[in-house]
Amino acid sequence: QVRVVESGGGLVQPGGTLRLSCIASGSEFFRIYGMGWHRQAPGGQRELVAYINQDGSTDYADPVKARFTIFRDEKTSYLQMNSLRPDDTGVYYCVCNARTGDFRTDYWGQGTQVTVSS
Repeated sequence: QVRVVESGGGLVQPGGTLRLSCIASGSEFFRIYGMGWHRQAPGGQRELVAYINQDGSTDYADPVKARFTIFRDEKTSYLQMNSLRPDDTGVYYCVCNARTGDFRTDYWGQGTQVTVSS
């Protein structure tokens, strides 16, 4: 079992910055294949924001390209968010695709709230 915990959310003014962190941990050895961030706006569906693959390649949703950057350091993923807009408001969830033994699946965190408002 892999535990995923996010941190770094909060209230920020439009044009501001935030950095989210996500730490994956477990009581047994696990291998991470990719980590990413999704967000769910109020009344909306959960959608992909950014993802970093095992080889370091990244994918971004069109609305966040050139503003958000995802990077990873071993079992920690970061989402640097610049030039934040009110429509970036939502709960941000970290996902970790990992394998323990022969079992590979996505592990999700509980989410961290990001509110962009003046």
